[in-house]
Amino acid sequence: MASSGLQIVGFLLSLTGVCATIAATFMVEWEKRFQVKELTYEGLWMSCISTTETTTCEIYDSVLKLPTEIQATRLVMVASLFFAALGLIISVFGMKCTRFMDAMPQGKGNAAVTGGILFILSGLLTFIITSWYAGRIVQLNQAAHHLQNKEFGHAVFVSWAGGLFTALGGVLLSLQGCWGSKSSTESIGTNHTHGRIK
Repeated sequence: MASSGLQIVGFLLSLTGVCATIAATFMVEWEKRFQVKELTYEGLWMSCISTTETTTCEIYDSVLKLPTEIQATRLVMVASLFFAALGLIISVFGMKCTRFMDAMPQGKGNAAVTGGILFILSGLLTFIITSWYAGRIVQLNQAAHHLQNKEFGHAVFVSWAGGLFTALGGVLLSLQGCWGSKSSTESIGTNHTHGRIK
């Protein structure tokens, strides 16, 4: 029962991380650029210019015209969400609180481990690419004109949190899947031994 609870905690942590990663991917505040009378936000899919009177947003027309950091970050974030989606589907089959694969305890444990590994991969991809993006913004800010001030926005922090929660939940799922699988194997072995003694 306790192991099942820990598995649920891991799954919920990963689910929270995935939701944060989705939110960060579509947020516009990946980069903030301050100029004399306007504030520019740049996201992975659009940019917005805010003045004292109006705010206008524009969706990127061409991927090839985008800066390298936006192209790379967008690609890796989408890949991260793909692995996270696979992890969500597979881990549901491997969790002890579900009825799937009850007749195959070994396979159920393997499914939990596989789902956890996919979550870990997703979280690491998110965390690494976000850190790289933040580092690029810092470098560009140092080289920018003194009238422009660049810094990374709220989406970077949301993405960091999403990657951390996703990976941490994946670790709990993987470890619990290994322990659960080992316990099931030992239990089956014990039952066979008792049957022979009788």
